[in-house]
Amino acid sequence: MAGIPGLLFLLLLLLLCAVGQVSPSGAHWKPTWPAYRLPVVLPQSTLHLGKPDFGAEAKLEVSSSCGPQCHKGTPLPTYEEAKQYLSYETLYANGSRTETQVGIYVLSGGSGGQESSRKARRKRQIYGYDSRFSIFGKDFLLNYPFSTSVKLSTGCTGTLVAERHVLTAAHCIHDGKTYVKGTQKLRVGFLKPKFKDGGRGANSSSSAIPEKMKFQWIRVKRTHVPKGWIKGNANDIGMDYDYALLELKKPHKRKFMKIGVSPPAKQLPGGRIHFSGYDNDRPGNLVYRFCDVKDETYDLLYQQCDAQPGASGSGVYVRMWKRQQQKWERKIIGIFSGHQWVDMNGSPQDFNVAVRITPLKYAQICYWIKGNYLDCREG
Repeated sequence: MAGIPGLLFLLLLLLLCAVGQVSPSGAHWKPTWPAYRLPVVLPQSTLHLGKPDFGAEAKLEVSSSCGPQCHKGTPLPTYEEAKQYLSYETLYANGSRTETQVGIYVLSGGSGGQESSRKARRKRQIYGYDSRFSIFGKDFLLNYPFSTSVKLSTGCTGTLVAERHVLTAAHCIHDGKTYVKGTQKLRVGFLKPKFKDGGRGANSSSSAIPEKMKFQWIRVKRTHVPKGWIKGNANDIGMDYDYALLELKKPHKRKFMKIGVSPPAKQLPGGRIHFSGYDNDRPGNLVYRFCDVKDETYDLLYQQCDAQPGASGSGVYVRMWKRQQQKWERKIIGIFSGHQWVDMNGSPQDFNVAVRITPLKYAQICYWIKGNYLDCREG
């Protein structure tokens, strides 16, 4: 395993984007998960920090005026910058906090911000006809993939990505300067049906009419937030790193959805993405939606999926063919972050934005989950 010389780092990023891409062709072509040559992101040193004040107000959405063309014109990070952005803070349930510096390696032989605009945006998070679907009934809510969506006590959504891990947006627990109120006692809620007539074990979905929903909560043991999100390190590109991983105090015992490296938008089935979340205009409901990807950068996907605050942190997923196992598989390829006002040739245009799981982000998040880089060789 070798470190990456700084001058070769940009070439590596381009290579990671290119390996395994397959162009759709032929009558029997299936949208297939690409094979990527993945890097390794490993801890190098850990520093103990003081306890945060947990004084930030929870924001259920973030906004930025830097749109697709703005991001495309931004140079890719250098090797040293990438190490800085992928270094991370860990917050523990007792309020203690650490900062971990990382190294990046390859295995040898391996494979618009005006206040008036913000007010208008809140009215326009639904694009035309509201295409969201509220998911009702235990036969849907408790079954995969909808059962992987969970609610954070700070008001956001998260997705189960391992036996005791939840992927969400960084802004749901950290405002870029400090942790939000309630993060020290952060909980994750699992939606469960509450039957009015006591027919909990009945097979018929009509046995409990109507069903009301309640949450079963599990405390969070620790959280990881990349330094790229924290102000002062990558202020201008913070939205690119708007993701966080939560480790629960006990296993949740539900089926989870694995993370995967985000393929190019043109390789997505139908060019579409899917996600489910707890939009705050439909309290108690899990809301599912899908839509086309309108544009992309190396770190972000731009789309106009209907969404409201509360859905941020949702795992964006697609279903593609897994060639090695000869089966279809859903994977999380991004995290729904928020919206951006974009100046498109002098005309304001708004997009909802998802943070893409790039090869480097996959290596980092996978290590957070597994604790062993050898288990993170397949994206």
